[in-house]
Amino acid sequence: MPSVIPIRYIEPVYRPPSEAESLILPITDGCSWNHCTFCEMYTAPQKHFRARDEAEVLESIVRSGEQFGSEIRRVFLADGDALVLPTRRLLAVLAAIGKHLPGVHRVSSYCLPRNLRRKSVDELRELAAAGLSIAYVGAESGDDEVLARVNKGETFESTRAALDKLGAAGIRRSVMILNGLAGPVLSLRHAENSARLANATQPEYLATLVVSFPLGEERFRSAFPDWRPLSQSELFVEMEHFLDRLQLERTVFRSDHASNWLLLKGTLGADKQRLLQQVRQAIADPQGAPLRPSWARGL
Repeated sequence: MPSVIPIRYIEPVYRPPSEAESLILPITDGCSWNHCTFCEMYTAPQKHFRARDEAEVLESIVRSGEQFGSEIRRVFLADGDALVLPTRRLLAVLAAIGKHLPGVHRVSSYCLPRNLRRKSVDELRELAAAGLSIAYVGAESGDDEVLARVNKGETFESTRAALDKLGAAGIRRSVMILNGLAGPVLSLRHAENSARLANATQPEYLATLVVSFPLGEERFRSAFPDWRPLSQSELFVEMEHFLDRLQLERTVFRSDHASNWLLLKGTLGADKQRLLQQVRQAIADPQGAPLRPSWARGL
């Protein structure tokens, strides 16, 4: 009979694609901001934001250790922005993981830039020393007008400051940009300023997803009425514009999420020209490009 994970989950549960092998450990429910008009992840009523009871979280860690021992190698701290919690509480969680899950070598979390405003670099260094090794930052865009249109609650500068803090603390940063978020009118400035953000911060990981709305576009269009989705060709042109302006030294780049038509993988800047060539070939001859079929695409 399969083991039951001794953790209380509230569906739906989300995690980054690279955390597929991780134990998902909710220490908050929902998202403390939850006003981004493009995001449907935490809009269900049962996902209303709350910090989980500390005793419950610590008990879940103890019981997971008793059940799985050193089998668990990675832990992802859920839900949408676990780093909103005070540093003391985060340190208690990380200490419990270190004690009861001795096989864990990587702990990660989503991170809203706004939640680092009150955390010093020294606090983040404490978290890194206690085991927090990577933060996933949904920058979405580096363009202030686009960010305002989608009610992100961030700016180029607020995101840059958060990424710099994480980098200074030794916490690896995985940054996500949304291809197509700006619609056609703001597309090229979205690409250009998103590249400017990446260049300014030099994240260890950079990924792009294509914006999509499985539950419908009504919520998004209410705040961005003149938006329309980019065509496949327009998405490729925006991606070419983005890649062409990147000046990265050692950043792992991935555009292989299920939402993407064209799968791109490489290290920037070593593979920049190869990636650009792939995108330019897709622009020139989409029928001959190795694109993901429509039925295989999704959020």
